[in-house]
Amino acid sequence: MDFDCDVLVVGSGGGALTGAYVAASEGLDVLVIESTDKFGGTTCYSGGAVWLPGNQASIRDGLDDSNDSALDYFQRVVGDRTPRDLQTAFVRNGPNVVEYLERSPHIRFFYFAFPDYYGDLGCPPAHARGRDILTMPLPASELGEFAGLVRGGMPEDIAGQPDPDLIGGGRGLVARLLKSCADAGVRFQLNCELQRLIVEDGRVVGGHALHEARPTNIRARRGVLMAAGGFERNQAMRDEFGVAGSAEWSCGAPGGTGKAIRAGMAIGAATDLMNECWWMPGLIQPNGRTGFTAAVNGGIIVNEAGERFGNETGPYDRFGRKMRAGHATGVSHIPAWWVWDARFGLSVPSPAISLPLLDFDAYERAGLWFRGETLDALAGKIGVSAQGLQRTVARFNTFCETGVDADFHRGETPYDIYIARELPTVMGGTATLPLGDPNPCLIPITTGPFYAAKIGLGDLGSKGGLKTDASSRVLRQDGSVIPGLYAAGDTMAAASGEHYPAPGTPIGSCMVFSYLAAMDMAKV
Repeated sequence: MDFDCDVLVVGSGGGALTGAYVAASEGLDVLVIESTDKFGGTTCYSGGAVWLPGNQASIRDGLDDSNDSALDYFQRVVGDRTPRDLQTAFVRNGPNVVEYLERSPHIRFFYFAFPDYYGDLGCPPAHARGRDILTMPLPASELGEFAGLVRGGMPEDIAGQPDPDLIGGGRGLVARLLKSCADAGVRFQLNCELQRLIVEDGRVVGGHALHEARPTNIRARRGVLMAAGGFERNQAMRDEFGVAGSAEWSCGAPGGTGKAIRAGMAIGAATDLMNECWWMPGLIQPNGRTGFTAAVNGGIIVNEAGERFGNETGPYDRFGRKMRAGHATGVSHIPAWWVWDARFGLSVPSPAISLPLLDFDAYERAGLWFRGETLDALAGKIGVSAQGLQRTVARFNTFCETGVDADFHRGETPYDIYIARELPTVMGGTATLPLGDPNPCLIPITTGPFYAAKIGLGDLGSKGGLKTDASSRVLRQDGSVIPGLYAAGDTMAAASGEHYPAPGTPIGSCMVFSYLAAMDMAKV
């Protein structure tokens, strides 16, 4: 069966559905295709926070902030790695996206405190409380025609936990956007994977897809928006472009195979940032996957020399980049080892791992977690330098006494303090995690037995993709526009370049550039 539409949207995450809703609300006939059997992509694996500074929801909830300040911050962090007009388009249009989406009766955002990630770079506009918003959760009973069709979060989709009665986080955003799109007349096709684009007289006019394994032609009169994620789950593409880590360790959803990026490249689209990801230290699981580690509240992380190499409590992407950079020196940082002592017991000292933690014995049997009565014994089990580990722990413990991490400044930013003091409560923890004194982020490692967990270089998705202009139009190698073709999200080379400025940047930027693509197609 072939299809005909004004706008073809490839992908069904938060950004893709934003583009679909806007295009349909502007009077266009929209078809969304999703390569897998569930809607939502990696958005459903996320907490659902979006960074769209200066929006009406934050103002409504009393946040003291401005779009001007956020733009200043974003551009100081990103620098000149990406075009300045692309950066400006992202930040300036964040409030427009929120205003547009809240026209739907299904969507209402609220402010969610989570500090910006670069509060230590001399950037006054870094917001100590953060600029994120979330959608209200949706009762599962209200999913209607989409019941059973929204991808689970990582606990449900990977670990097999049952669906909750209340759909929140990234899943809640997807669910509410699906209902909004349906009201606006958007059509959907699951199990429909784009294979290549149709080009006539230099213009993209649709795509060839496999729908339920059958070849299908889709004509798109106004254009094609590709917001289908990246290639984080495609090991061959990772190897080709030199992406560190592995497809198995990625926290990307199954649809992140890079098909949309390949389709654009096949017709001459330029690419950028192809060796980049949204990095994070990943707690390796017995099934080979990694859990997104959003917080390190205690212990230290060391390389094979037994040495620290970064601020463990700091933002996860920045620590992941430290792992990659350190590994390139020839000293193994991938995997690294998270070391803690008896005060935290048999589980890693964190309230924020994206997969449910198993019993210590399950990790021990898999060769992922170890214990030793002494640091020397532990070092021997995990294959790191015993002298190095002893020296590192002794030095770290002096920092705990003074309250000053002279090596990596742990506990000196609002983000670090938030992780120590507030995040455990935000994550719904019932037990109080220990705090250091005088620095809450510096807790000494003194009492055996000592423990270690294996940490891989994980990611939340690749961030290299098709180059676009500030209207999301895909560009050729010579900088000219490919008419009829748009990209957003991880299918697009990220506006944030080699940085991750704040929580919610990936989904927020995808929503903005999908919105811009839809508005551009609507005016054709």
